Amino acid sequence: MEGAMVNQFLTFTLDDEQYAIGVSKVREVLEYAKITKLPKTASYMKGIINLRGAGVPVIDLRLKFGMPETSITKDTSIIVMEVQGSDGLVIVGALADAVHEVVELDSSQIEPAPRFGTRLAAEFILGVGKKDDTFIILLDIDRIFNSDEVVMLKAQEEEAAELV
Repeated sequence: MEGAMVNQFLTFTLDDEQYAIGVSKVREVLEYAKITKLPKTASYMKGIINLRGAGVPVIDLRLKFGMPETSITKDTSIIVMEVQGSDGLVIVGALADAVHEVVELDSSQIEPAPRFGTRLAAEFILGVGKKDDTFIILLDIDRIFNSDEVVMLKAQEEEAAELV
């Protein structure tokens, strides 16, 4: 992370930890809506939602990261984002316990991902931001969905389009 580049991140909570993804990846944030379950999908794949006539697959990031399943509360939100796959963009929704705010972090406030500990660190983390004595785990959303999953999500997106 060279230079004094300012990066904007949308912050959210998963299991009492602060996470963030780059604002450029976020399309919109929705209140929790009914999710239609699809058969024979991974446990973290919650199903699809209808977003202005388009079926959007929704995943539970907690399950994806090996945490307990998200319990739905009044703060539960769906972050709709664009994930870059090998064959283009896929629109995906991710459940978050609560969405907070957009924060600006310059490169001096971002440290590289720790090289020890969980598999999550090495694979999915862009870095760790520090804001007001709070650590914010910056997620690499494109890497969270490896190419196999993006292909699966793309297929479910197309399947959903036929259902709508």
